[in-house]
Amino acid sequence: MIPEKLSREIIYECEWISLYADRVRFPDGQILDKYHYAHFDFDSVGIVIQNEEGEVLLIKSNRYITQSEEWEIPAGRVDKGECPVEAASRETLEETGYEITTPELIYRYNPSNGSTDQVFLIYKAVAKKKVGQFDTNEVSGIAWVSKDKVKEMLKQNEICCGFSLTGLMLVLFCEL
Repeated sequence: MIPEKLSREIIYECEWISLYADRVRFPDGQILDKYHYAHFDFDSVGIVIQNEEGEVLLIKSNRYITQSEEWEIPAGRVDKGECPVEAASRETLEETGYEITTPELIYRYNPSNGSTDQVFLIYKAVAKKKVGQFDTNEVSGIAWVSKDKVKEMLKQNEICCGFSLTGLMLVLFCEL
């Protein structure tokens, strides 16, 4: 049996994230008065992009929260009225300047299902051609990286983004 929500207190709501404190009854009857969780009103997409040589396209993201530049796969939220495939193509173009083949969904998961309802969708695609520049507010650089180099970057803890780790490992190690 899944725990039952008895009531909800809204702590904070906005277009990016909402925070709630639910009163929850567990299967054994125990009641927890404040079960905090973060709600996301949108899904997020991440895209593992390869070229015909099998190299992976990585972006160097400018991350405010960690005050760092980090190697990642292109990713972002699915906007209202947009389907996830469209979001994957749009995010790729914004963050890399590349057009891609139709993205193929390879995985869907909740990165932190004990405290959020956020959903991550991982796609893979092949780069078609570079048609523009990347958004310098979000990205400081892009690089085509061999699969062996990506594996080495993973071993050296040079890729720290959970979304990117999951996508790259699914493509490189599970060959999805």
